[in-house]
Amino acid sequence: MITLYRPGDSLWHRLPTGRKAALLAALVLGISLVPVSWAWWGALIPAAVCLGCYAVPGIGVTRLLAQAWAARWIILVTLAGQLLFLGPQPAVVNTARVVAIIAVATLLALTTQVTELLDAIERGLAPLARLGVDPRRAGLLLTVTLTTLPVLARAAGHVREAQRARGARPRLRLFVVPFLVVALKHADELGEALTARGVR
Repeated sequence: MITLYRPGDSLWHRLPTGRKAALLAALVLGISLVPVSWAWWGALIPAAVCLGCYAVPGIGVTRLLAQAWAARWIILVTLAGQLLFLGPQPAVVNTARVVAIIAVATLLALTTQVTELLDAIERGLAPLARLGVDPRRAGLLLTVTLTTLPVLARAAGHVREAQRARGARPRLRLFVVPFLVVALKHADELGEALTARGVR
């Protein structure tokens, strides 16, 4: 199965998966709760938190820039919609929060192997088994969600780069077919991985 995991020896890589997930979840929650009424501080604080998360030896700001570039369409759509309905300051603040949340959440996938993440989520959800929740399936759902969307975004970027290298014009119909092929291939690999884990 394709993942975003990048081997390394950074602080984030060495941190136990459960603590890392809890810490990053707390940061995401904190970023989402930054009030828009804080004027430009509402954009600077999420940006600073995000920059601090990536500015550790073994990760680097370059990786953050790569994540921002991969999410550029989300950034543009979010910024344009907010500018249209809310104005410049709320638009920048809300867009900064969205970008920071995506980047911080992606850091978990970049520094954690899928199997370790799944095991940590299953252990964390184990107490909910008394309420009828299947920790194994719930953990699998969360793990697949965390890994699939960034992988498809990266695949879309690869398709566009391949088309540019061949001199093709950026047309939607020329992009959709190869992207669907890549997406379906990923779905097949994901299905095989789930079957290997005994999930039907």
